[in-house]
Amino acid sequence: MESSPTPTFTVRTVRAIADVPASAWDACANPAGLQAATDDPQRERFNPFTSHAFLNALETSRSATARAGWAPMHVLVETASGELAACAPCYMKSHSMGEYVFDYSWADAYERAGGRYYPKLQVSVPFTPAQGRRLLVAAGPQADAAQETLIAGLKALAQTTGASSVHVTFPHAAECAALERAGFLERTGKQFHFFNRGYETFDAFLGDLASRKRKVVKRERRDALASDIEIVRLTGREITEEHWDAFFQFYVDTGSRKWGSPYLTRAFFSHVGETMSERILLVMARRAGRWIAGAINFIGDDALYGRNWGALEQHPFLHFEVCYYQAIEFAIERGLSRVEAGAQGEHKLARGYAPVTTYSSHFIADPRLARAVAQFLEHERAAIAEAIEVYGEHLPFRRDPAREESE
Repeated sequence: MESSPTPTFTVRTVRAIADVPASAWDACANPAGLQAATDDPQRERFNPFTSHAFLNALETSRSATARAGWAPMHVLVETASGELAACAPCYMKSHSMGEYVFDYSWADAYERAGGRYYPKLQVSVPFTPAQGRRLLVAAGPQADAAQETLIAGLKALAQTTGASSVHVTFPHAAECAALERAGFLERTGKQFHFFNRGYETFDAFLGDLASRKRKVVKRERRDALASDIEIVRLTGREITEEHWDAFFQFYVDTGSRKWGSPYLTRAFFSHVGETMSERILLVMARRAGRWIAGAINFIGDDALYGRNWGALEQHPFLHFEVCYYQAIEFAIERGLSRVEAGAQGEHKLARGYAPVTTYSSHFIADPRLARAVAQFLEHERAAIAEAIEVYGEHLPFRRDPAREESE
């Protein structure tokens, strides 16, 4: 029996995602084979962040550019006939900001030892700590070979550009395993996600909580609106430039306080509003006829992804209402399986968000630094696993429903 011939691929890079046809990129980012339901709750059927529209909005709005320290260098794997078989959103980085997987200590240690940590390659969605596929491979019999070629291409790109390392952030666990086989180091982190247990209403979700936690949530939702605050949800064509103007004010205020300067430009919000508004949920708070706070979420086929929040007025529990409770309510109404509310935030635990493990993969060219980082990651993974286990013991859900009902 003759074996199948090894497919022939070529690897090249492009400096703008606009140089790749949207249909070709999206066929890899969200191939038809992933549109079907999956048993893995962490696998999305459609991820808005790896779509051509989202990544192009980052570049055309001047949010992710070489001047901002995010020089696009997307890696493409093409067949002999020129068809796109795989790709990766890749950037040459001159700093470590906007990544949400922190390697500042690695850079500092390496440079104190005489090394040069920057530039480095970052395979990610800029400014977006949301899980999703990073090795974007078109469905088909050549998928495994295309993925192997893509990984090899990333390592080769680091060598030819003089980059110290390649960092793949927030991939799925299966991708992380494939990268580990190719010499990447596995890193874990944690986030807090809401999981829809088949709830038909927000009240049904509340019914799953311990009575004391249920009362707290009800009080917080009530108190958040105590100052005659109105909550408005907007999607699709309901979102206008007026809303984006207001939201950008909120975003700039919060970004300036948290990071010193906001990552996203005003033009970014207009771009995503024009090209993917049906994938956006904008939750806005209004008082006395004036917009005072808001949160932007992106809608996948099976998940709601909370991204940015900001406020011009501070009101008790308004942040929880706009960012967390409204997201849960929307996800239940849409039949979405989960809400991913972004990085950090142990306070999400008491509000129905459960701890989950996140992943990243790191290829470090210098074997001396690689050994040191590997030792660090071994201890860090153990600490993350222990923290998630402890958090899991403090979920707000009922443990003894019969006793709860008798209270």
